[in-house]
Amino acid sequence: MPRIISGKAKGRKLESLPGNEIRPITDKAKMALFNIIGPDVLGSTWLDLFAGTGSVGLEALSRGASFVRFVDWNPRAIRLVKTNLERTRLQQADNVEVLQVDALALLEHPDRAFDYIFIAPPQYHGIWKKALLKVDEHPEWLAPDGWVIVQIHPNEYEWVPLKNLEEFDQRRYGSVLLVFYRHAEPGNS
Repeated sequence: MPRIISGKAKGRKLESLPGNEIRPITDKAKMALFNIIGPDVLGSTWLDLFAGTGSVGLEALSRGASFVRFVDWNPRAIRLVKTNLERTRLQQADNVEVLQVDALALLEHPDRAFDYIFIAPPQYHGIWKKALLKVDEHPEWLAPDGWVIVQIHPNEYEWVPLKNLEEFDQRRYGSVLLVFYRHAEPGNS
């Protein structure tokens, strides 16, 4: 059962869905991700695309993020995010938004910049690449020093030609590969 690893809601268990309807992040990969981000999570804003259980966005809130927008098309996942928000008691008046929408359609209409965009769609459908390309087409989604973080199975990885973003790191934790992107330096795209 997934849980909150650190912060205000440390140790709280999260509800999950059986089967492979959602792609949960392992505790090991989630801990490593937040160790990489470190204190920069404080006051940060997150776009948790294909949110599933909401585990990554909830971990960010627990560690001091100021705002998380959870996005999923699946009504069961949206109910799960809401249940986990109640369970962790991390929702305040204006720090959370939960949207049941198609993430790819949402990415066509930027409405704010986020410090971190986390992309973890269902496996083996190439949706991660489509979402990454949408952010690349609309780089105003990403704050100037922001990161896009993609969670995929290592077998899914492929280099993606980008205009506005660049890959700058990869970390593998068993069957979880985290790929990191940021705004491209001039001349590097």
